[in-house]
Amino acid sequence: MSRIDESRDFIPVRIALLTVSDTRQAGDDRSGDVLAARLGEAGHVLAARKILRDERHEIAEQLRVWVADPEIDVVISTGGTGLTGRDVTVEAHRDVYEKEIDAFGTVFTIVSMQKIGTSAVQSRATGGVAGGTYLFALPGSPGACKDAWDEILVKQLDYRHMPCNFVEIMPRLDEHLRRK
Repeated sequence: MSRIDESRDFIPVRIALLTVSDTRQAGDDRSGDVLAARLGEAGHVLAARKILRDERHEIAEQLRVWVADPEIDVVISTGGTGLTGRDVTVEAHRDVYEKEIDAFGTVFTIVSMQKIGTSAVQSRATGGVAGGTYLFALPGSPGACKDAWDEILVKQLDYRHMPCNFVEIMPRLDEHLRRK
């Protein structure tokens, strides 16, 4: 089972937060606030934070900017993962991914099922990798952000988490781009 190996040093990662919403502003971005607080409490660095409208090309462009930034290791977006016509965050993420982390959405659904039952089928949470950067798209509710962070991301973004974690393979995410 999973555990924290106290003999390993904690390695903070630099995380950018993107809230996708046609209505939210900095003063009422509760989901972004939840994630910012939790990543800070875990010892990570909030590298950037932004709010964008539900526009696929704008979201994808912002993701690409952050992927290209060597000061950002992880991008977490919240909002736009549902089924309505304006929910385009998942498509924007997939426009950027080099590889999708298929099991992220599956595990998120399992976690959500325990909290909201079959309503979990309405979420399209996703994760992937591009340019050596992890990208995760979470639903826009504070509860869903808490669940994704507390049950998945806080563990996978902790180098001490065993038997494996995202941080320990970070140096190899872009090995295909380096000369041999």
